[in-house]
Amino acid sequence: MKPMNRIVYAALAAAGLTAAVQASAAPANVYAGIAPSNMNPVTKDHLQRVYVPNLRSNDVYVIDPETLKVVDKFKVGVGPQHVVPGWDLQSLWVANNAERTNKGSLTPIDPRTGKPGTQIPVDDPYNMYFSPDGKSAIVVAEALHRLDFRDPHTMQMQYSIDAPECGGINHADFSPDGRYAIFTCEFNGSVARIDLAARKVDGYLKLSMPATRFSEKSPLDDLLASEVCTSKKGMPQDIRVSPDGKRYYIADMEADGVHVIDAASFTKVGFIPTGVGAHGIYPSRDGTKLYVANRGTHRIHGKRKGKGSVTVIDFATEKVVSTWRIPGGGSPDMGNVSADGKYLWLSGRFDDVVYRIDTGSGDVKQIKVGQEPHGLTVWPQPGRYSLGHTGNMR
Repeated sequence: MKPMNRIVYAALAAAGLTAAVQASAAPANVYAGIAPSNMNPVTKDHLQRVYVPNLRSNDVYVIDPETLKVVDKFKVGVGPQHVVPGWDLQSLWVANNAERTNKGSLTPIDPRTGKPGTQIPVDDPYNMYFSPDGKSAIVVAEALHRLDFRDPHTMQMQYSIDAPECGGINHADFSPDGRYAIFTCEFNGSVARIDLAARKVDGYLKLSMPATRFSEKSPLDDLLASEVCTSKKGMPQDIRVSPDGKRYYIADMEADGVHVIDAASFTKVGFIPTGVGAHGIYPSRDGTKLYVANRGTHRIHGKRKGKGSVTVIDFATEKVVSTWRIPGGGSPDMGNVSADGKYLWLSGRFDDVVYRIDTGSGDVKQIKVGQEPHGLTVWPQPGRYSLGHTGNMR
């Protein structure tokens, strides 16, 4: 990235941001900083945009959230999966993982102009996170079963952590004190706990499957139809920590719901059915609700017009309070919540669209984009710093 980013980062650290993060390592509500009133001053001149990586067309579409129009598009590397806000909020990164070769790259985007910079070659960047102290970018090399810790600006390698028993390592969240990261293992039906201080895998947890799951074959308007769950193992996807840091919620595409994990004992303590193909998870801006995107299929490569929906879970009670269906069917996948909390933006993975969902009414608008949109990000977002993915803000 540009040398200016190093200067900005140094200035932020000198102003006490790093110390403030460490001092508030275990807040009463980890989402206290993501409210609309907490826009970071460093983003004041950033464009309000939605950046959509399209996996099969190898490009990024840029949407103006006010007009719902595509205002720009540009080519990136092969297989763009996610657009990831940097820890210091000064850059966005497109993770191009070039699935079949592992010779991927990261494309920086300047959020002031919305324009891409020069690609940086890295191994297999399916996703990317940042250590809570901001010292490392964590490139998730999914096919290599490896987490590569890199300089957050130059992307030079610092060190790696191997996770040989975590097939399909891809999504993560962090303990409030910043010591642990929990990564999902998509193809092993488990999760891995990473000790960031010791730089090693601390343990694995196999996720048990429910007795029944939602029927993918039933009519679209019958979301309550169920079938016996014959899957031997789950397919865990996105993960979020509870506001008090005591639990983790893990979306599972095979189980059609959210596993509830006790953080202290690292054991499963509950399960919340949501919808077919539970996939992405996003907290509301007030930290009281959890939005679960149900992709509408148990398959990695699904059909158009599936049984897509969004489930709203109340954090305090762990009960489903609303279900929003995609009119005519669809495939809601990854995204995030607008800065003001009024809209949930999600990619329509198999329908080549983006959904803007009203968080008050569940009303859905659609915007046509490129081929197979995936981990879009809404920018800017409120928060002190970014832990990565599509904007896991703190």
